[in-house]
Amino acid sequence: MKRLCVMISCVAAVALTAGTACAENIAGKVGVTGRIGFLVPADSEDTSASPTFNVDTDTGFVGGGGFIYGINKNIAAELDITHTDFNGSIGGDRVGNFETNNISLGVQYRFNEPTAHLTPYAGAGLDILVNGFTRDDGVKADLDTVVGVHAAGGVDYFVMKQLALTGQAKVVLAPDADIRLGGDKIGNFDPMNFSMTFGARYFFN
Repeated sequence: MKRLCVMISCVAAVALTAGTACAENIAGKVGVTGRIGFLVPADSEDTSASPTFNVDTDTGFVGGGGFIYGINKNIAAELDITHTDFNGSIGGDRVGNFETNNISLGVQYRFNEPTAHLTPYAGAGLDILVNGFTRDDGVKADLDTVVGVHAAGGVDYFVMKQLALTGQAKVVLAPDADIRLGGDKIGNFDPMNFSMTFGARYFFN
């Protein structure tokens, strides 16, 4: 059910932004972005015993930043690095804390119909997900780093020529990462997630 909600939310966000006209031209401009928000992770699995147990995950905070470069008036390249952590539980009992550092490389399509101050966009790209898990007793497990993809939709609102407020909805799809403790596999971590973030962009030129 959580996966279905994530996919529906992402499609809706992209559809809403695609139908809106935009304003500012960032061709040739370099900017920095800072963002913070919330992330809804997929559930994971504990395979250390039989039967396998579902590991429920809490919604967590996500934050980070990166760079954006306007290739032309419609296309922009973006690098973002974000961090999130969230709790996992089995049957209501907390078992530990997951964390993910997401190195995200993407391309935006920025809509160019003139509307004052407002620039909606849709984007997609590649994600390198560096994952970790710490049990409640403080023992750290080994998690694989995995590569995934993302789709995003958002809007920039320019309060002045060099400064924009930004909001974005993003979904990340990636294969499961093995959770290992002492060399033995004890579970599967599902890095798929949906996030909603808000922040600001500052353009240097």
